Amino acid sequence: MAEGRVTPPHPPPCARGREAGGFRWGTTQEEKAMAIATVNPATGETLRTYEAHGPDEVERRIAAAHEAFRHWRTTPFAERARLLRAAATLLDEDTEDIARTMTLEMGKPLTAARAEAGKCAKTMRWYARHAAELLADEHPAESDVRDSGADRARVHYRPLGPVLAVMPWNFPLWQVIRFAAPALMAGNTGLLKHASNVPRTALYLGDLFRRAGYPDGCFQTLLIGSAEVEGVLRDPRVAAATLTGSEPAGRAVASVAGDVVKKTVLELGGSDPYIVMPSADIVRAVKTAVTARVQNNGQSCIAAKRFIVHEDVYEDFTERFTAAMNALTVGDPLDESTDVGPLATEKGRADLEELVDDAVRKGARVLCGGARPDAPALAGGWYYRPTVLAGITPAMRIHQEETFGPVATVYPVRDAEEAVTVANDSPFGLSSNVWTRRDEDVDFFVRDLQAGGVFVNGMTASHPALPFGGIKRSGYGRELSGHGIKEFCNATTVWQRA
Repeated sequence: MAEGRVTPPHPPPCARGREAGGFRWGTTQEEKAMAIATVNPATGETLRTYEAHGPDEVERRIAAAHEAFRHWRTTPFAERARLLRAAATLLDEDTEDIARTMTLEMGKPLTAARAEAGKCAKTMRWYARHAAELLADEHPAESDVRDSGADRARVHYRPLGPVLAVMPWNFPLWQVIRFAAPALMAGNTGLLKHASNVPRTALYLGDLFRRAGYPDGCFQTLLIGSAEVEGVLRDPRVAAATLTGSEPAGRAVASVAGDVVKKTVLELGGSDPYIVMPSADIVRAVKTAVTARVQNNGQSCIAAKRFIVHEDVYEDFTERFTAAMNALTVGDPLDESTDVGPLATEKGRADLEELVDDAVRKGARVLCGGARPDAPALAGGWYYRPTVLAGITPAMRIHQEETFGPVATVYPVRDAEEAVTVANDSPFGLSSNVWTRRDEDVDFFVRDLQAGGVFVNGMTASHPALPFGGIKRSGYGRELSGHGIKEFCNATTVWQRA
C-alpha cells in the first residue's frame, strides 16, 4: 500500500474537537469563570470587559421571554415578517460597524465579516417571505382521512415557547440569525447565551431586534458564563434549546435537556472530506479547496479539512494546493489584502499546534506551514501559518480530531471505494465535497458518504432554502429551510368529526 494511506476501521480516540462557543461544560472553575470580554486576537489586547448578568437579571429576562411568548405566538405572520424585514434593513445599515466589531472580537478578515452580515440580512428576508407557507397546515389525502374515521384532519404547527440558543464565536452573527430568523417567524421567543469572547456582537443582536420594533422580551441576550447555562435550561419556562459548539458542550446540553425532557438541536464539530477524482477540473478543485480550508481563518465546522485525492491526480493536486496555501497572506484582519487572520483565541492556537506537533512526531510530513509566522508585526496576535500535512496515519490524533484552524491533511487513495472508506473513518458527519465529472461517481458518493450534505464540484455552504446539519458526532436536527423552522414547532394533529 502506498505510503500515507490509511487502513480503517480502528477504534476512534476521544476527539477533542473545537471548543464550544464560549461554553465548556464540566471544566475547571477557572475556565467556567472565564471573563466576558472583547479581546483583539490580532494583538492579544483586552479592549473591554463586561459584567455578567446576575441571577436577578437572568430571572427578569426569562420572565420577559415567557410573557412575550403569550402574545407573540398569536401575532399574524404578516406582522412577524414586517418586523423581521425591519431588522434586516437595520442590519444592512449597520454592516460596516458590526463587521468591524466581529473582526475585532474574533479575528475574521473584514471582507468576510461584511459578507457574513449580508448573508444574515438575506436569510432574514427569506424567512419573512416564506415562513407562512412553510408552516401552513398540512392536509392528508381524503382517503386517509376517511380511513382514520374523521370527517376532517390536518396537521397544524404551533410554536413551543422561549428557546435557549448557546452559540459560538466563529460566525458570531450568522450562527445566531440562522436560529433566530426561523424561530421568531414560527412564533417562539429567543434567549441568547453567546460565546464569552464576542459580547459586543451578542449585545448588538439583542439591540437589533429591539430597534426593529419587536415586543419586549421577544429576543434577549444573556451575558452569563457557561456555569449558568444549566440553570437556564432547567427553568420550566424555557421550552427548548439549540447549541452550536463542541462535542462536550453538545453532550452536556443534551444530557440536561434529556433529564428535563426538552427538545434540542445540536450542530457540533466537523471534519469534512474533500474528495478529488481523476475526472475533476483540477484547477477549479484546487482554487476552491484553498477557500474551503481557510475560510474564517480555518475556523469553520463546514470547512473542508481532509483532502482525499485519487492517486492518478494526487501529485498534481497536492503540488498545486500546497503552493496556493503557501502563497496566502497572513496578517491584520482589518487589512483588506489579508487572506488569513489570527485564530480567535490563544488556546485555540495552542490546541492546533498540539495536533500538528503530534502528527509530525508520528511521521507526518509538513508540505508547507506548520508553525507560527515569524513576522515581528504579528508576534502579539494568535496567528498560525496555512499548513498542509501528508503521510497521515491512524496513530495521529489529527486523523480523528477536528482541526479548527488553517491546517489541511492530504490522503492518496486508489479508487472511489477507498475514498469513501477514508472519508467515513471519522467520528463526524457534517458535510462533504466531491469533485468529479462522472455521474456514476456522484451517485456512488451520495449513496455512501456518511454526512448531512454532499456538495459536488463546489464548496460546502449554508443557504436558507437548504437544510443544514449533520449525523454521528456532528449532532442532530436541522437548521434552515422548512426543516429548520419546524424543529421548534409542535406538529399538532387535528382530527375532527362533524
